[in-house]
Amino acid sequence: MSDTQKSDLALLLLRVSLGVMALAHGFLLKVLTFTPAGTAQFFESVGYPAFVAYLVILGETLGGLALIAGVFTRLTAVLLLPILIGATLMHVGNGWMFSKPNGGWEFPAFWTVALVVQALLGPGAYSIGRLLPTSLPSFVRA
Repeated sequence: MSDTQKSDLALLLLRVSLGVMALAHGFLLKVLTFTPAGTAQFFESVGYPAFVAYLVILGETLGGLALIAGVFTRLTAVLLLPILIGATLMHVGNGWMFSKPNGGWEFPAFWTVALVVQALLGPGAYSIGRLLPTSLPSFVRA
């Protein structure tokens, strides 16, 4: 296996992992477990307007799907950054370790860095975006 193939495989693993995590947090956790109304209530309890919860749910769910597919990869990674920076800031008072009560900030901080890496590197060769016509804008394919 060549270095290029290894890099493309690494990008696939990074992109799909980030996508699955975003989808799990947006849909499985916030929609199916806590419900959108419950998520909105939590957001209000920590000082955010309720509508922000719905934007986060939408962003994580659609962003997860886009990352898994490898379309809008760079744009999606950048658009997910405010959500993860917000999550990091929400957990910073709980300490470093995510095993602390209410979770620490290590996991969302790492997730933030991984999204920056994904945005810098793009989707890799194994993405649906690479199969789209070259006449489409590059931010769609990358």
